[in-house]
Amino acid sequence: MNEKTLIELREDIRSKKISSTELTKFYLNRIRKHDKKLNSFITVTEEHALNRAKIADAEIAKGEVKKLTGIPIAQKDIFCTKGVKTTCGSKMLSNFISPYDATVIEKLNNEGSIMIGKTNMDEFAMGSSNETSHFGNVHNPWDLKCVPGGSSGGSAASVAAGLTPCATGTDTGGSIRQPASLTGICGLKPTYGRVSRYGMIAFASSLDQAGIFARTAEDCALLLSCMSGYDSKDSTSSKKDIPDYLEECRNLNSTKKIGVPVEFLQDLDGGVAKVFHEAVKELEKMNYEIVDISLKSSKLGVSAYQVVAPAECSSNLSRYDGVRFGHRADNVKDISELYKKSRSEGFGNEVKRRILVGTYALSAGYYDAYYLKAQKIRSLISSEFNAAFKNVDLIIGPTAPDVAFKIGEKLNDPIAMYLSDVYTVSTNLAGLPAISIPMGFKNNLPLGLQVIGNHFEESRLLSLARQFQEVTDWHKRQPGEFK
Repeated sequence: MNEKTLIELREDIRSKKISSTELTKFYLNRIRKHDKKLNSFITVTEEHALNRAKIADAEIAKGEVKKLTGIPIAQKDIFCTKGVKTTCGSKMLSNFISPYDATVIEKLNNEGSIMIGKTNMDEFAMGSSNETSHFGNVHNPWDLKCVPGGSSGGSAASVAAGLTPCATGTDTGGSIRQPASLTGICGLKPTYGRVSRYGMIAFASSLDQAGIFARTAEDCALLLSCMSGYDSKDSTSSKKDIPDYLEECRNLNSTKKIGVPVEFLQDLDGGVAKVFHEAVKELEKMNYEIVDISLKSSKLGVSAYQVVAPAECSSNLSRYDGVRFGHRADNVKDISELYKKSRSEGFGNEVKRRILVGTYALSAGYYDAYYLKAQKIRSLISSEFNAAFKNVDLIIGPTAPDVAFKIGEKLNDPIAMYLSDVYTVSTNLAGLPAISIPMGFKNNLPLGLQVIGNHFEESRLLSLARQFQEVTDWHKRQPGEFK
């Protein structure tokens, strides 16, 4: 059962080969059996899931079937869920129970999906390895000594290990695509504004975007159709029409020319380069024209990101002061000490580091030298992407510079950790859609191929991903211990 795709499971439920209750119990049992090794879930919502499954079975019996009726899904613990703990992987929110649902949760619920739990993550989505969580690090199902990537590592690991057929994630600088690459599954980051951010706890508001983990491009297309759309509660959400992504994913064949940025291949690990060039050969066999392009400013992406994102995080996290909600320190003398102790106790080291960097970059004496300059680089990166898409339909490259690294290997080296996102941050700065799909292995660990599209051209990149998966079987591989 855990080898089946979301699309296949949906057909089994609709044809009554299996009930939603049976399917939900199957995944809950796998979580009980395997998650002690992975630590991919913070909260398992068993009672809620089984109640929802009974409702789904009753609806199916009446012939009232929606897009996701009866399908279990894991939710990243950054999305507010009514009546369920929403921690954001932090001590600061370790006991926070949300009074409302995020729009993403609401939309998926309205399509009949069943939340089976909230997944582990880097604290406030700040990290590239899922080692900064207050609830402990997540393990990669391909090698339990390795990280799954971050910040959405819990969602990625749970899908890769077959504990859920799909999961939500968020991507601020690569936090869906990088863990998808490191765990051998598909991870889709939509265009900024395609999916509402309402109820998604903010890290960097101009960069954050909700997205998807699943086994195939078709699964991602189905979920994207359910999650997308304008939301009056999010002023940055787009009013553009939502296409039938699954239909277009299956039938769109307008892509002809694919660009490969030369900057993505400079200094690339030899083993990763070999796997990537083999993937390029597969695309050439499929009659796509592969051309070299240049994105010179992409080299500056990490530097610009590490100013813009901390600056926005500094502002967004100022609300956690021990007064209204979140962790509150005991035995304080005055309001000043309350602020200081609550934030010192509630935040982990990586969050503190980014708050300090962001506050410094926004300060009166350094705003022009750092933040303003980073925003100029951001505009330059966006302009280069726009120019590139006048000549090519899609852009491809490796998702990550290497396979999953050992737990603890980069934890005390923030610069090395930040460089894990070297190929992904530029798309967030430009607000572009991108997907990571499995393209091969190095040292028995998976590697991802990143496909980047122009704004609101998710159907085009999903179509290419589907076609690639028709001629390869990398997405069908599963970690041996969790088959």
